[in-house]
Amino acid sequence: MRAGPSQEDVRRHNLGTLLRFVHLRGPASRATLAESLGLNRSTIMALTADLTAAGLVREELPRGPGRRAGRPSLVVRPESTRVYVLAFEVGVDRLVIARVGLGGVVLDRREASRTRGSDPAEIVGTLAAGARSLVRKSERDAVCVGAALGFPGTVRRADDAIRFGPNLDIGDLPLGDALSRRLGLGLPVSVCNDANLGALAEHARGAGVGCDNLIYLHGDVGVGGGIIAHGRLLGGDEGYGGEIGHMVVNPGGRPCACGSRGCLEAEVGERTLLAHADRAEAHGQSGRDAVRAVVDAADRGDIVAREALHRVGTWLGFGVANLVNVLNPGLVVFGGTLRDIYLGAAAQIRSVLATGALAAPREKVRLRTAALGDDTTLVGAAEFAFADVLADPIQVLARLRAPEDSSVH
Repeated sequence: MRAGPSQEDVRRHNLGTLLRFVHLRGPASRATLAESLGLNRSTIMALTADLTAAGLVREELPRGPGRRAGRPSLVVRPESTRVYVLAFEVGVDRLVIARVGLGGVVLDRREASRTRGSDPAEIVGTLAAGARSLVRKSERDAVCVGAALGFPGTVRRADDAIRFGPNLDIGDLPLGDALSRRLGLGLPVSVCNDANLGALAEHARGAGVGCDNLIYLHGDVGVGGGIIAHGRLLGGDEGYGGEIGHMVVNPGGRPCACGSRGCLEAEVGERTLLAHADRAEAHGQSGRDAVRAVVDAADRGDIVAREALHRVGTWLGFGVANLVNVLNPGLVVFGGTLRDIYLGAAAQIRSVLATGALAAPREKVRLRTAALGDDTTLVGAAEFAFADVLADPIQVLARLRAPEDSSVH
């Protein structure tokens, strides 16, 4: 006979559930927590006392004119300035570092441009220097509980090894380990595919809140994807799931950096759009700025730009139709440069979807742009870095604050 969960298991689960609630939804009264989590008030009071003692939340009287007469229910707030993570984004043309507090509050950030072909060691140095400057600005009793980095490539889940980065070659450098050593915080730096992090972010805090089956499509020079199925990231056997950009939509079409032809990335990526729009050598513009310039030109009536968006929108529509048929998502979110392309070619994409997808799975699917804008990957990295402390708040924090561990300062 299999034993059920112990009281300690139940307590650990409830602590994590309560902390996750205020982390994602913001400050909440004890009464709201009791109703939302299905727990009695005495249990909520005990849980919040434990989290408060650990320095993860604080309780205070409600603010503002909406206070009710009588004894008010205390409001539980995450300790955003005392408990934080470091989030990193390695983009094709930019590097971003942020210190993100519990509750998803961006406390501080640094951003640097990155030239294509940058030396990997230089990338690590820039990220580490930026992160150390952010840590120095944190409060003296603050603790960093995690760190994660978004990378535009194929990442193996078991050891965070970057197996393929078609548009950003870092060679054999173990990026997470190298960055962790340079930071010297005694914390590992998890490395994740940028589009997978984008999917996590939009599901937790963006356009996909409340939708447990969604696809996030991310464009840069390349195209990536993240799939949320039944509320969880679909990673596949080794974590490579979501390489939507290398789904062939046009057999024999344009050559792709992966060695194939006609991949979605090859037909809708930045380089293809700029080539179709006769802007491949656009002076002083690259990446998202160059894509937005094409969309703006099309809006102003530029025929070449309009035709370029139409062609790219057609192939993007075929890609979305295939995904809708196979995965039956409730929502498809377009981020990165695909956010701008969708805004410029929505009618064409929807037209192809209407004829290319089966009626039943396309019936209720919604198409949206990323609510988190250019910060989807960064927000996703922060959420990934918070995962351990949200799963086991007291134990994780106790371990990080143990005397034998190195200080964050």
